[in-house]
Amino acid sequence: MKGINKEELEKKLNLVIEKLMNLGGPEDEKELEEGGEKIGFFRRDFGIREWDWPQGVGLHGLLKIMKEKKNQEYRDFLYQWFKDNIRQGLPSKNINTTTPLLTLAELNEDFKDPEFETLCLKWADWLMNCLPRTKEGGFQHVTSANGDRQGVRLNENEMWIDTLFMTVLFLNRMGQKYNRQDWIDESIHQVLMHIKYLCDRRTGLFYHGWTFNEKNNFGGVFWCRGNSWFTLGILDYIDMFEGSMNAGLKTFVVDTYKAQTEKLKELQDPKTGLWHTVLTDPDSYVETSGTAAIAAGILKGIRYGILDDSYLPCAQKAIQGILNNIDEDGTVLQVSGGTGMGANEDHYKNILIAPMAYGQSLTILALAEALNS
Repeated sequence: MKGINKEELEKKLNLVIEKLMNLGGPEDEKELEEGGEKIGFFRRDFGIREWDWPQGVGLHGLLKIMKEKKNQEYRDFLYQWFKDNIRQGLPSKNINTTTPLLTLAELNEDFKDPEFETLCLKWADWLMNCLPRTKEGGFQHVTSANGDRQGVRLNENEMWIDTLFMTVLFLNRMGQKYNRQDWIDESIHQVLMHIKYLCDRRTGLFYHGWTFNEKNNFGGVFWCRGNSWFTLGILDYIDMFEGSMNAGLKTFVVDTYKAQTEKLKELQDPKTGLWHTVLTDPDSYVETSGTAAIAAGILKGIRYGILDDSYLPCAQKAIQGILNNIDEDGTVLQVSGGTGMGANEDHYKNILIAPMAYGQSLTILALAEALNS
């Protein structure tokens, strides 16, 4: 990329990968309560099962770089991670605990492990037949309940933009892999439902969520990482069809992506190259994980010819801003913690900042795209 030091980029990419693979929990329970590395990656500190969306996004990033680099160490690492977690027991099924299966379904194309295959098939069937639905059949954003990894929070009649990345990508992957048209059709239904209720027609940006109970978008906030799940995830979604996606559907989805990225380019912080955690509020802090996913999505859009070269300066500024927020030990800085639904902008502006597995992995995806640009 023009203006980006390739040697620095490769060096920091390797550091970020190494940190991701060793990212654990805090040193003590007090630090856990206060934030710290609140959501670890592979370790099971204090009996907390590390199988949820942060680990799932982390695994996804590691799988992508494993394929890019053809790295046997990463391949073996992923295999053992899944074996260890399955042996020790998995948490309850919900939207977020589905996320690791996106990586597992793809990884198992190499290993052909019956245990992995059975788990993925059973989980896909559960999504179709057991996951609570909203009105109009939307995937209800059921999550793990705080303090009880076997419990769930139902978030009745709520749809969140996170669901597209955390669950819908996996269901579509399984539909494509096993030629299950009903699974593919349901994934399409979910994408269209989330666009219908979460995309703002005036700006092209996405709200964090929608409630059928109150018939509103909660605080009406345009949250950075929430938007980034669409920017990055929707192109991965299209890829899964391998050219077989209905032309009208593809045009609709791509146009939605282009409208969003047009507004995102306008909102990028000119000083840091990052995006603010509340996209439309320049007084909110800039945030690296959402920026990384947006940058990866924009660079991929340019590479595919969906976006023109006028987006290159935006992507370059974002990549430099990300590089500026990688510590010397590979820790990605300025990453916001897990974020529940908020009733106002202050909710998002007050989320803690701490090292997170998804901050590492989304940065990996952004830097890998930059190397290929």
